[in-house]
Amino acid sequence: MGMTMSEKILAKHAGLDFVEPGQLVVCPLDMVLANDVTGPPSIKEFEKIGKPVFDAEKIALIPDHFQPAKDIKSADLAKSMRDFARKNKIKHYYEAGRVGIEHVILPEFGIVAPGMLTIGADSHTCTYGALNGFSTGVGTTDLAVGMATGKAWFKVPEAINVHLTGKKSRDISGKDVILTLIGKIGVDGALYKALEFSGEGVAELSMTDRLTISNMAIEAGAKAGVFPFDEVTRFYVDTRVTKNYEPVAADEDAKYSSTVEINLSELKPVVALPHLPENVKPVEEVGEIKIDQVVIGSCTNGRLEDLEIAAGILKGRKISENVRCIIIPGSQAIYKEAMRCHWIEIFIDAGCVVSCPTCGPCLGGYMGILSAGERCVSTTNRNFRGRMGHVDSEVYLAGPHVAAASAILGKIATPAEI
Repeated sequence: MGMTMSEKILAKHAGLDFVEPGQLVVCPLDMVLANDVTGPPSIKEFEKIGKPVFDAEKIALIPDHFQPAKDIKSADLAKSMRDFARKNKIKHYYEAGRVGIEHVILPEFGIVAPGMLTIGADSHTCTYGALNGFSTGVGTTDLAVGMATGKAWFKVPEAINVHLTGKKSRDISGKDVILTLIGKIGVDGALYKALEFSGEGVAELSMTDRLTISNMAIEAGAKAGVFPFDEVTRFYVDTRVTKNYEPVAADEDAKYSSTVEINLSELKPVVALPHLPENVKPVEEVGEIKIDQVVIGSCTNGRLEDLEIAAGILKGRKISENVRCIIIPGSQAIYKEAMRCHWIEIFIDAGCVVSCPTCGPCLGGYMGILSAGERCVSTTNRNFRGRMGHVDSEVYLAGPHVAAASAILGKIATPAEI
C-alpha cells in the first residue's frame, strides 16, 4: 500500500519503511520553534530537564507576538528568550529590527525546506507544509523536550485529499481558497488529519498562496497542510535554502480518508463572518456591513505579494474617513522591498498606518485593538469572539483584495465595486 506525503516524511524520520494512520512514532526533528508567548514557559520546562540544547542550529526563537515590547511584561518575556538564546548560542534568534513574523521569516530565510519535520509551540507552525514539509504545532512541554532531545512523538494522521482544478481569477488569492475549504468542511472537518493538496490547480497557486493556505490548515482542525513539490517550490527554496533537502511525493495508491474537490475557476471573493472561520460567504451575499478598521498583515497575509495586491487597489485612492487601516509587513525584508516599490508611500498617502513587523492585533496584542461594537476586516487567521479586542467587537476574515477594497468603501466590498 502506498503512502501520503505526511506518512512518507514521518516514516523516513522514524527510520521505518512504512507507517499507517494511528501509528505512534518517535522522530528526530529538523527544526524546533518558539515565540515570545510560548518560548518562556518552554524554557522553564527545559531547565527542569537538566540537559543542554540538542542542537543550537536547529532551534528558532522569534519574539514577534508582543514585540517591539508593548509593556513591561512583554519586555520580560523577550528578555527571557534573549538570555536563553545567548547562553545556548542559538543560531536562529531574531529580535526587533532583525525580526519578522515567525511563519514569514522561517521560509524567507531558508530555515525550513521540503521533507523537513518541524515542530513549533505555535498552532500556525503548519505553514511550512507549503514547502512540502511536515510541520505542526505542539505544547510548551513537548517543545521543551524537543529542545533537549531533538525528538518528538507523533500519531500518524489520516489525510484528506484536497483536489484542485481550474484556474483562479485575478481577484482570488490563497485566502479565498482556504476559507472556501474551511467553509465546506468546518473548523473540525480535518481534526487530527493532514490536508494534502493535489491536482492541476496546484500550479495556479503562487508560493504566497500556498503559505497562506497551509497556515490556516489548523483552522480546519488539521495537524498539517502539505503541498506537493513542483517548479514553484523549487524556485522558491533554491533561492533561499543552502542545505540539502529531499522532497516527497504521495504514492498513486496512497489512501485518503476523503477527497474534497475545489474548482478554482468557480471561486468568488469570500469573507468569514464572526465568530468562526467556517462562517464563510461570498462577499456579494453579505449585504451592507459597515466597518471601522482594516488590518492587512500577519503570518497569513503579510507577505510581499499581499502588500502588492493592497497597493494596487489603494494606489491613487483614499481609505474611507470612517475607517482605520493598518498595514503590517511580515518581515524587514518585505518592508524594505515595499519601500523600494513605493508601496509604503501609497499606503501612507491613502491614509493607512504602516507598522514594523509584528503579530500585534491578530491575537489582540496591540497595534489595533477593537472597542465594543467595532467591526474589522482582517487578513489574519482567526475571528473568535474577543480575538482582536472587546468581546462585543467583530472580526471578518478576508484576503488582501477584499481588505483593501473594504478600507476604501468603508464596508465589506470587492475591488469590482470600486
